[in-house]
Amino acid sequence: MSNPSKAPRPEGAAPHLEVIPLGGMGEIGKNITAYRYEDEIMVVDAGLAFPESHQMGIDLIIPRIDYLQQNAGLIKGWILTHGHEDHIGGLPYILPRLPRVPVYGAGLTLGLVREKLSEFGIKDGEVDLREVDLSDKVKIGTHFQVEFFRMTHSIPDNAGYLLTTPAGVVMHTGDFKLDEEPSDGKTSDLARIEQAGKDGVTLLLSDSTNAERQGRTVSEAEVARNLETLIAGLKGRVFLTTFASNVHRVQNVINIAHRQRRRVVMEGRSMIKYAQVAQTLGYMELPEPFLASDEVGGLQDQQVLYVCTGSQGQPMSVLSRLAFGNHAKIALRRGDSVILSSNPIPGNEEAVNLVINRLYEIGVDVYYPPNYRVHASGHGSQEELATILNLARPKYFLPWHGEPRHQINHARLAQTLPRPPKRTLIARNGDVIRVSQDDFKVTGTVPAGAVYVDGLGVGDIGDDVLLDRVNMSQEGILIMTAVLHPTPHVEIVSRGFVRANRELDAQIRKVALDAIEQGLREKKRLEDVRDDMYGAVRRFVRKVTGRNPVLIPLIVD
Repeated sequence: MSNPSKAPRPEGAAPHLEVIPLGGMGEIGKNITAYRYEDEIMVVDAGLAFPESHQMGIDLIIPRIDYLQQNAGLIKGWILTHGHEDHIGGLPYILPRLPRVPVYGAGLTLGLVREKLSEFGIKDGEVDLREVDLSDKVKIGTHFQVEFFRMTHSIPDNAGYLLTTPAGVVMHTGDFKLDEEPSDGKTSDLARIEQAGKDGVTLLLSDSTNAERQGRTVSEAEVARNLETLIAGLKGRVFLTTFASNVHRVQNVINIAHRQRRRVVMEGRSMIKYAQVAQTLGYMELPEPFLASDEVGGLQDQQVLYVCTGSQGQPMSVLSRLAFGNHAKIALRRGDSVILSSNPIPGNEEAVNLVINRLYEIGVDVYYPPNYRVHASGHGSQEELATILNLARPKYFLPWHGEPRHQINHARLAQTLPRPPKRTLIARNGDVIRVSQDDFKVTGTVPAGAVYVDGLGVGDIGDDVLLDRVNMSQEGILIMTAVLHPTPHVEIVSRGFVRANRELDAQIRKVALDAIEQGLREKKRLEDVRDDMYGAVRRFVRKVTGRNPVLIPLIVD
């Protein structure tokens, strides 16, 4: 492992900037990027990711920040691009571990951050949150000037930024799509991007999420029209789920419900939390107050619309509890309609399909993509990505926010344009990318990766523990307890291994006991005796059953 330079730039050397992605590069989720110029560091975002199906028991995944902790005294400021979990969700875990520095973000973004920090008992005075408009310029340290600009996405107050340094200008799009009909009427600031391109952009970091998709991403306005057409034709109760953070979508659904003479019931903690913050800060307007679920008794079915959590099939979400009949106050019935205004995040397909199948079994009508165009991505497709590249005209290009296939397809797209970047890099988390007017390359690496959050534990679960959990789920567990006195004997306890089998248990006990007695005769250390018992039983179990349960050998002297 090599580290970025720690010493100031030698006199006469060309100025260079180091771009160090610690999360969000080569993956979707847990976005965090550090910029370093000489003895100053600026950080962008601090997100989380959600576990995949093989990461059993894990609640959340946050980025590893060893590099920032090792260089904590150099951090001069932090900027946040928008309020999605994959960009701010790691802050409650990360900010307390680093020095207090200014954290800049737009109104809704900071509102959501404050709500999140308060859940962790972090008070306003413990962090330095500074609100900006999406055209402001801020100075961070001596070497960094940041200018924010608006980019449309699936949440209000979404920002890209221009970072001006002695080594050149970096443009970072943030997450974006070029929606020409955004719900709030505020389109992306393409004029500022074009002007920056004329002035000279040294490096562009651009959202690669939909780099494989041709054409343009569907506008949020079209989704709203499709939802209204669908809801207008439904007779019974309507249950709609979407991402709680998609404030524009939720606002459109509220407006549709009002026009269709339906009262809105909000269900689910995150849905209610996002709606409350958005209302308080003026990003959401209610034609009528929300109803509670126990206030709809006097209304007919066609007068009610529930907006609920569960778009990703989360087991404890409202939609999942409804699908499996576990909701305390509401039960689905024939005549109800469920709309999934979302697509599964990669890794969640199985959970979402399970919920959908259960809804069909109940007898409700279910509407979801791609059969119904009731969702649109918040990320731009190839035409939009090309527009940004053509306007920014960067010297160097770093495809960001995507898995390797997205990054590579974005890079290939850039090479087809009339004025392709001089050089493009496909980077990974932990790469130290040196940028100067004459140079653009990876010069080293820093520690990067995933920190698992499991209950109250942060970082105490590693890949070895996850592998044990996978093995236990697939092969079961076998615990052997050997008691040496007064006479050696072995007790066997198994779970998830085989059905109760006295004959097999007796055989395992004999194999274990033979190994113990031989070790005692040879006067081996107890640790070696335990290892002999482990090896003998593993070989026997594998030979007799063809299985490899997790074995736990214990010796009581």
